[in-house]
Amino acid sequence: MSSNTNGTGANTPASQLESVLPIHPTAARRGNPIIVQSDLTSYTNDHIISKFTNRGADVAVVEGQYIVTPTTKQYEFQTARKVAKTGLMMVGWGGNNGSTLTATILANRHNIVWHTKNGIQQPNYIGSLLRASTIRLGTDPSTGKDIYVPISDVLPMVHPNDLVLGGWDISGVRMDEAMKRAQVLPYDLQRQIAPYMAELGSPLPSIYYPDFIAANQEARADNVVPGTDKQAHLEHLRADIRRFKEQNGLDRVIVFWTANTERYSDIIPGVNDTADNLLNAIKTSHPEVSPSTLFAVASILEGEPFINGAPQNTFVPGVIELAERTRSFIGGDDLKSGQTKLKSVFAEFLVNAGIKPLSIASYNHLGNNDGHNLSAEPQFKSKEISKSSVVDDMVAANPLLYKPAQAGAPKGSKDAKGEHPDHIVVIKYVPAVGDSKRAIDEYYSEIFCGGRSTINIFNECEDSLLATPLILDLTILAELLTRVKYRDASPNSKAEFAPLYPVLSLLSYMLKAPLVKPGTDVVNSLNRQRNALETFLKACIGLEGSSDLLLETRIW
Repeated sequence: MSSNTNGTGANTPASQLESVLPIHPTAARRGNPIIVQSDLTSYTNDHIISKFTNRGADVAVVEGQYIVTPTTKQYEFQTARKVAKTGLMMVGWGGNNGSTLTATILANRHNIVWHTKNGIQQPNYIGSLLRASTIRLGTDPSTGKDIYVPISDVLPMVHPNDLVLGGWDISGVRMDEAMKRAQVLPYDLQRQIAPYMAELGSPLPSIYYPDFIAANQEARADNVVPGTDKQAHLEHLRADIRRFKEQNGLDRVIVFWTANTERYSDIIPGVNDTADNLLNAIKTSHPEVSPSTLFAVASILEGEPFINGAPQNTFVPGVIELAERTRSFIGGDDLKSGQTKLKSVFAEFLVNAGIKPLSIASYNHLGNNDGHNLSAEPQFKSKEISKSSVVDDMVAANPLLYKPAQAGAPKGSKDAKGEHPDHIVVIKYVPAVGDSKRAIDEYYSEIFCGGRSTINIFNECEDSLLATPLILDLTILAELLTRVKYRDASPNSKAEFAPLYPVLSLLSYMLKAPLVKPGTDVVNSLNRQRNALETFLKACIGLEGSSDLLLETRIW
């Protein structure tokens, strides 16, 4: 550690508790222990190549009769085995999520343990889908018992400890002070990690357009790129990405928006409806080009993935078209950490059980800066939209309980949308509770023969400690997906391996309002989202998706 006497904490002695405990299983390095012995899977020094049959069904409804035709299509996947040296540049690096993620990665990297009132606590990656959950590979033939492995072991993936961290923030507070300001982590951890945080310095100046975030954020905006020329701002961001990549010897940079929620941008023909119009709107500094859209465009033009962790409509049609044109990856929107994740499970449970939710009322309050920003109506509307749409596909899947949309009904009418539960979302800013968010949900449902059921759920959680593992998962998956290529392997096909479609809908499990390929339906069901991701990862090593049929246990 460097010597420092200016009060940064950089002269704090090394922790006497460091490495007292073994590395937590979620942070351990295990290599890549899975080898598939099959004619569907082959390995070279550079690639894992797998054959996969995508099975589906075409359904035609003829005079009330369902005519089903099973379909199959052959694909090959090619996954580069070398994991890229990856940087994560966070927009809003000095905020609660950015400072907490940075501090906890450093704690894991150095295995710093700390005292709590309950004893010694070690760092870990609990809450990460990739690092802390498992999937079923198959069964041990000698015992008949299922074999499970961590998801992060299925394919070569970036270890969180290896991420090179950086980013932007409208607040120029140094990272150790940003961690202190967030008031998320316990004091004894902050005390020990502060020297490492101080060495990171301050975030890069960010883009600040006051019209897009709450007025109450102006006091923090002391670290902004000067001027109002949005084309100059775009070039500035691109230069920042290139410089960060070059200075750290990186193969890949993931740019992640974890800054304030913006208001929705108006979709204006001739401004942001096509890639060319959007690029021209940036050149003319059009007022409806938001900071998050500018960061997305900068990332796309640099060929680096961009992920939106907030609910605003960063990905206007012009951004998606630009990503398609350049084959750059994008994903979003809005981290799904607590109340909405539970809702996507619970609503599905009720509907799949044949119970009809009539209303879902969701209330939550929190006291961190996210809550402060959301206390402004335009920013709250962005969050309300992302939270409210989470049950739509589950309701649409059951026409026995809910009347489906009527063809030809006037646009915007109830008949055009179909029957739907009453759904209200309320968010309030209560400074006293800080990062400890309280959420209350009431599910009011129709049950057998006109009966009613009311289920209330109270959830208290530390908001940033639920959100930061999702940033890790999204970053790691985005890097992995840049190394996966596919090709049509049909008998007469001569297709070459090509990258995946730019909109990374496989990230949906971690997101409230998943961005999907235009013209396709959004899937909000948490079970379906996880199954899709699991099936894809298995397909890349030549295995079939999960089967809970367990036929061998049900026959003689």
